[in-house]
Amino acid sequence: MVPRYSRPVMAAIWSPEERYRIWFEIEALAAEAMAAIGTIPAEAAQVIREKGTPRAAAIGAEAVERIDEIERVTRHDVIAFLTYMQEGIGPEARFMHQGMTSSDVLDTALAVQMTRAADLLIADLDALLAALKARAIEHKHTPTIGRSHGIHAEPTTFGLKLAGHYAEFVRNRARLVAARAEIATCAISGPVGTFASVHPSVEAFVAGKLGLSVEPVSTQVIPRDRHAAFFSALAIVASGIERLATEVRHLQRSEVREAEEFFHAGQKGSSSMPHKRNPVLSENLTGLARLVRGYVTPALENVTLWHERDISHSSVERVIAPDATIALDFALSRLTGMMEKLVVYPVRMQQNLESLGGVVHSQKVLLALTQAGISREAAYAAVQQAAMTTWRALGTPEVRSFRDNLLLDAEVARHFDAAKLDLVMDPTRDFAQVETVFQRVFG
Repeated sequence: MVPRYSRPVMAAIWSPEERYRIWFEIEALAAEAMAAIGTIPAEAAQVIREKGTPRAAAIGAEAVERIDEIERVTRHDVIAFLTYMQEGIGPEARFMHQGMTSSDVLDTALAVQMTRAADLLIADLDALLAALKARAIEHKHTPTIGRSHGIHAEPTTFGLKLAGHYAEFVRNRARLVAARAEIATCAISGPVGTFASVHPSVEAFVAGKLGLSVEPVSTQVIPRDRHAAFFSALAIVASGIERLATEVRHLQRSEVREAEEFFHAGQKGSSSMPHKRNPVLSENLTGLARLVRGYVTPALENVTLWHERDISHSSVERVIAPDATIALDFALSRLTGMMEKLVVYPVRMQQNLESLGGVVHSQKVLLALTQAGISREAAYAAVQQAAMTTWRALGTPEVRSFRDNLLLDAEVARHFDAAKLDLVMDPTRDFAQVETVFQRVFG
């Protein structure tokens, strides 16, 4: 992922230096487990730990270049790493990797990286949820118009809008927690997963030390359905981000102007038009969400490997694992900041709500007429006629409110006078169950 969309704490998980440190920890733990059952000398495991730990901890750009130099000869990354470690550990390094295959190290290390990344993403979601909850409670009773098909429907509150997004991200958090548990898997089972040359107790020991579970049946690799589920969970989170970002983009349109991203002092919206205040953060989030979703298809295609293993998945994961987690981490952080500072315009919301002359209360009138004894068909026709008359005259001198047009209908007037109709169309009736919804969402 390009630095522009990377946060250091997430990017560090995927650095070559950190990857090699994880590789060493797996090898050292495996050696200790082997020593405990007599597969290798206990002294060898001790030397591997004592000499290898500072060497791995000190891995920097120079060490990475040295490992790359070795790999240019070996054409094998794990062998290149083992050779580098042997240069610092000495003869006892021959006992590293006993009975193991490269995927034992690669897949277990990837599991460590993905679980660490998931932990950061879960923390990101917690921060976003806190921001959404605070803004939802702040605007619990702020009236605004609900829209379907982009057209005015019925009144809602801005707090209810945000509560819906909050509930979605609660579900997204649960999905990510489940995906983390599924990917937190260790496999140290040898060349085709039969434990022919490494005892299962080694795998169990390493898994326990790394906070992973053991893979019940591995081939030479951990089955990639686990990874596909992980990237699918990331994609769903990304879609939730885009849904909220799209809402902000629509609300910031000049014709709507109900909410907008915070505009910083000194910020410029356009190189040519000084008046511009553009929804650049939410547009950026829309693009990042597309990237994260785009990684799902290759992750799903990685599930199908030849026999016990091929290498077709490897190049894919080297790209999508860091890119997807880094992009989503950045997006969640950006969205949290955007929602914390979102500028809301309640007066404009009220103006928009009232801009169609009251037709948004049509359902309340329809229901009241049917309860008064009018057939649904006749009631619908009368209410629709009054609404269309109001709608067509908007912006002209002939405009009358929806209420006044209703009272001109003889059938409506026979059942409701002006005072009763005002009670039927009372906007507060739309918000009678706001507390119920908030109780369901926030407890």
